[in-house]
Amino acid sequence: MKRFFAYVFLFCLFFVLAGSVNAQTADFENLSLNSESYWNGSDISGGFYSGGFTFNNNYVNDPLYPSWDGFAYSNITTTTVAGAGAQYNAITGSGADGSEIYAVAYVSSFAENPPTITLDTEQVLSGAFFTNNNYAFYSMRDGDDFAKEFDEGDWFKLTITGIDAEGTETGTVEFKLADGTSIVKTWKWVDLSGLGAVTQLIFELSSSDTGDWGMNTPAYFCIDNLNNDDSVEYDSDNSDGSSCFIRSMK
Repeated sequence: MKRFFAYVFLFCLFFVLAGSVNAQTADFENLSLNSESYWNGSDISGGFYSGGFTFNNNYVNDPLYPSWDGFAYSNITTTTVAGAGAQYNAITGSGADGSEIYAVAYVSSFAENPPTITLDTEQVLSGAFFTNNNYAFYSMRDGDDFAKEFDEGDWFKLTITGIDAEGTETGTVEFKLADGTSIVKTWKWVDLSGLGAVTQLIFELSSSDTGDWGMNTPAYFCIDNLNNDDSVEYDSDNSDGSSCFIRSMK
């Protein structure tokens, strides 16, 4: 009997260790940037790669109005600047673990495709850290020329959809970047394991502040340490009064 339990223990340990070895994390530290700068796809490469994940990017090289959507990455640390000029700034001023580089997503209503992450291999993901960028945070906190100051009853929500190897939706996870006047300003862990085995993640944003021409809240979010297996170490103690507001659905 003791030998049986020993075999069971070793069998389970093998799979735990195998999973730890095979699990890859997109922490963006493999990417290069000058100090206090960003990459937004202006090289027309169409995206970037980190830790077994490809992040899409679309850059429109218009001489008068250049634009981008999808994912960018940044190491900007300034947290006090508001407005569109701060679209590449995470409100935290650093990555989820105090690291230098994090990713920023812009969800354009004119884009052909939403921000999408494609995996090298189909797998169950542990989760990722999310927060607001400066532009969205200060717009919700103070209001601006296009969007209202958030009040009780307002919300700003990220929806993450899983896609499996057959192209079928596996489920969604919803995360509120703001709920009333509680606006996320630290990195928050979002559990993605409920999506099951996926090959793609698709991201959408919605807001209570929506008018005839669509959403007024700046359509940005930041992400770091995708598929990290140590969610507790870097998560917030909710000292800012915010929480994850996570809801998973199948």
